[in-house]
Amino acid sequence: MLNTFDTTTALMCKALGHPARLAILRQLLHEDRCICGRIVEVLPLAQSTVSQHLKVLRDAGLIRGDVEGPKTCYCADRARLADLATALADLLSASEKKR
Repeated sequence: MLNTFDTTTALMCKALGHPARLAILRQLLHEDRCICGRIVEVLPLAQSTVSQHLKVLRDAGLIRGDVEGPKTCYCADRARLADLATALADLLSASEKKR
């Protein structure tokens, strides 16, 4: 039976399943906060592509977006990323105990 925790963990993992989203997340972790235009400057992706990837990351709860006037400033949700890391470590630990 699937529980909410497993469903949430799977959603976050799925969101990280694209190299562009990993690169965007890495950029957000590096800069702490930035707008979509800054990500477009750094990564070789179109603005519309970056926006779509930001939406996936945001919907998965891995990043937050704060509206600041006409722009949205994005940042990585470090607490959620830590939760994901813990969930994956627990999964690995549980499998190691069964060996």
